[in-house]
Amino acid sequence: MVIKNVRIRTMSAKDYDNGFVRFGEIITEIGDMSEYVEVDEDVINGDGRTLYPGFIDAHCHLGMWSDGYSMQLEGDDGNECTDPVTPQLRAIDSINAMDRCFEDAARAGVTAVCTGVGSANPIGGNFAILKTAGSKRVDKLVVKNPACIKFALGENPKNTYNDRDETPITRMATAALIREQLRKTLRYKEDWDEYNRLKGTDDEVSKPDFDAKCDAMLPLFNKEEPLQAHFHCHRADDIFTAVRIAREFGLNYVLIHCTEGALIADELAEDAPCVVMGPLIGDRGKPELINHDISAPAALNSHGIKLSVCTDHPETPIQYLPLTAAVAVRGGLSRDEALKSITINAAEILGISNRLGSIEVGKDADFALFAGDPLDVTVMPDMVFIDGKRRF
Repeated sequence: MVIKNVRIRTMSAKDYDNGFVRFGEIITEIGDMSEYVEVDEDVINGDGRTLYPGFIDAHCHLGMWSDGYSMQLEGDDGNECTDPVTPQLRAIDSINAMDRCFEDAARAGVTAVCTGVGSANPIGGNFAILKTAGSKRVDKLVVKNPACIKFALGENPKNTYNDRDETPITRMATAALIREQLRKTLRYKEDWDEYNRLKGTDDEVSKPDFDAKCDAMLPLFNKEEPLQAHFHCHRADDIFTAVRIAREFGLNYVLIHCTEGALIADELAEDAPCVVMGPLIGDRGKPELINHDISAPAALNSHGIKLSVCTDHPETPIQYLPLTAAVAVRGGLSRDEALKSITINAAEILGISNRLGSIEVGKDADFALFAGDPLDVTVMPDMVFIDGKRRF
């Protein structure tokens, strides 16, 4: 199939004022219309529309709190508030792929999401990166699973376990529980490494007992491709605690929310973290958000910090991811950087830029065609393609 006569925003090296994109499940050719050669294939005339990569929400809870009854027990599957340390929980076992918000996302041009557990526990479980259309079965939507382990600092774990009169009720205890589990995992890794090194020799040692929590966290310490650690953190001191723990254990980490990041941007830039910021659309509904401001993405960007913006769905409905980027523009972020924040930056931060985030040969054929500005609240895409199939 080919789409021709479109302006192409590739989000990579080169844009096209009037070009074409040829594709199956992946993109096979991109060029200027002056280079276009007609062949026997399905053709869509873009009539001057603009083609953008599919948008990516780098942090949300799509499918974890089901639309329409998320406040009821039946639809609330994002937090297991019976144990503060639950890295063994897999988001894919909670995600309802038939939640209508998947369709809301795809219709808005949001073609991929990183979705998973909430922030009630210091260690909550993992996230999965999914396409937003293509199957009613979540397993068939997977881009990467697991995508990360979720850690949470600050107010949310404190409130959850203070209500239960259990640890942690302070920031110290939250950080201590995280460190304790990371240390246990390293010891577990050492035991398995020793067992595998000596297996079959005269010095063979006993096989370590299986530990589901440590086993789930082992990929954080994979030397070749370490699993990401995503740290929920709003307040400045919690942001620095996340960095401190990540540096102590050599974690490949991402700061999620980073609400007060603008207040410490100069010092935070010393560590060059990746940041997923949001939700930008919402009130200052709890103490940690008292310094929430839509100028924060621009402030971080001005200090060279790579960032993406997110909806944190259902905090902001998933279909408003482009509007979230527009709010960042209102706060001072350039329009180009705002678009990058929901395309190539999001893909690079999540480690999936080999497949998503830009219009390049060899990448997944996920894109949307707009007759107007996607950052305009009144504009919706005219067509959305996921894996080369026209979904809407």
